[in-house]
Amino acid sequence: MGIRTVDQLRQRNRELSLLNTVAQALNGTLEIKEALQVVLAQAAELFGLETGWVWLLREDLDHAGSAESYLAASQNLPPGLANHPARMEGSCYCLSTYRKGDLKGAANVNVVQCSRLEDLVDGTNGLAYHASIPINAHGKKLGILNLASTDWRELSAEDLRLFYTIGDMLGIAIERNRLVQQSRHLGVLQERNRLAREIHDTLAQGLTGVALQLESAETLFELKANPSRILQTIRKALNLTRHNLDEARRSVLDLRAAPLESRSLPQALRDLCNSLPIDVILNMIGENRPLSPRLEIGLYRIAQEALNNAVQHAQADHVSLTLTHTPSEITLLIADDGLGFDVSDIPTQRFGLVGLNERVRLLGGNLQISSTLGEGTNLQVTIPLEQEQPWRFES
Repeated sequence: MGIRTVDQLRQRNRELSLLNTVAQALNGTLEIKEALQVVLAQAAELFGLETGWVWLLREDLDHAGSAESYLAASQNLPPGLANHPARMEGSCYCLSTYRKGDLKGAANVNVVQCSRLEDLVDGTNGLAYHASIPINAHGKKLGILNLASTDWRELSAEDLRLFYTIGDMLGIAIERNRLVQQSRHLGVLQERNRLAREIHDTLAQGLTGVALQLESAETLFELKANPSRILQTIRKALNLTRHNLDEARRSVLDLRAAPLESRSLPQALRDLCNSLPIDVILNMIGENRPLSPRLEIGLYRIAQEALNNAVQHAQADHVSLTLTHTPSEITLLIADDGLGFDVSDIPTQRFGLVGLNERVRLLGGNLQISSTLGEGTNLQVTIPLEQEQPWRFES
């Protein structure tokens, strides 16, 4: 057996090992980010690369027929991109050609000069080119896998076939999981409708009972009945009121996601900022990245409480709210020009700050507050996304 044949067999074994590892990752119980990281690491190792990233498209944020993209995973981004998340926002050459169904600058899977790197003077680590691998499923465009290099040879037919296979495997797994999430979402909506009917039935009946007891008490009073009978009727009304209050609280807890129903987190934050009587500047970086309902609700409540504090307590005239999504963490920064306070002497009655800290803790994040009397307050929440699982693969 010749040396070339041995090398070819070794290369084929490496390729089969890669495909096997990718298949195990996608068929296991790994969340989408972890599965994508496995694919990036394995593909980079096979081709002697270090850097890669994955764009995914969101159909639910479609604008003018063009699905919005977001950075779903990355590995060893150069400093010029890693330290500036905004540079990984919006469209680029590979995304625009992919949406057009072309990617012909690269024979559909080929070497593309990265438009995000070509304008950078430094911080590129010498990277200039990447191979763009389409991620499709059943003819539907889902995203792109990019693997970057300081230089790149022309891709062979074997490389192209392997890349296509990886893209197809990713596409099928992502589409399968999206269907699972849609099914779950439908189940949640059905449960909420059930709870709405339950609230209507229990509260309507309960309030009717309260009204009847109060009407009876009014009648007894007009008839100058024994005061003890009137008092007894009123007490029954009070007991019914307390019972209905407990039912209402339980129902509200069950429907605590209502503030975001039918709205995305960015939409809800825009509506919240527009509803305030002060000037609020809203900046969002990476807003297309999907998050779990639990995290979206938590972030919304944190922003809501912080903005209310800026209006009611800080008496601020201007506030800036910046929400930054990256594959590894999410950061919420709220800065106001209000009265400020001494952070070393926070009164125990400041329940708003206590509640903020508790919400951040439950999300596994970190809360930092800096404030100067007369100069305003900065509140920063940082939540790592290692445990965040917007999509999870089912075995």
